[in-house]
Amino acid sequence: MRIVKNGDVHVSVPIGMPKAEVMKFIEEHREWIAEARKKTEEHQVKRAAFFNQLPLQTRAQAEEAVQRLKALIEPMVEHHARTMNVKPSRISYKAMISRWGFCNVRDKSICFSIYLLLLPEWCAEHIVVHELCHLLEPSHNARFHALMDCYYPRWREARKETHRICRMEGVDEE
Repeated sequence: MRIVKNGDVHVSVPIGMPKAEVMKFIEEHREWIAEARKKTEEHQVKRAAFFNQLPLQTRAQAEEAVQRLKALIEPMVEHHARTMNVKPSRISYKAMISRWGFCNVRDKSICFSIYLLLLPEWCAEHIVVHELCHLLEPSHNARFHALMDCYYPRWREARKETHRICRMEGVDEE
């Protein structure tokens, strides 16, 4: 049994289990369900408050945020791409809340979340190097981690700080 983000209860049961048994199980765990729903709602409120720190309700606000992010990220990309001898084909920016960035290794494009503006600069830089490393190594294997060690030695510390900020703010990370 689990509570999903919208507060619904999902119960997985073996095929053929009588509905009465399932309902009895749910009833026996009613207190757990109520507590889990409460925690889920609190988490969602904190998460919304975190992302709402960056106003993106109007086109002007979104464009201003993208310009601020470009001013922050592009020098980092230029510096690290030169050091790593890689060249992304395209850099884009989106209001992604499920991840900080992603690299399409097939076309060598990288997309960064506008919400990187909510992180300390050195944590955002860790994300830049992370995505650039995917141009050299697509998976998160030992070689990838060795590349991170080489090109951004503070990456573990930055990742830990990003996780701390996200836990504090109720943000799910990937």
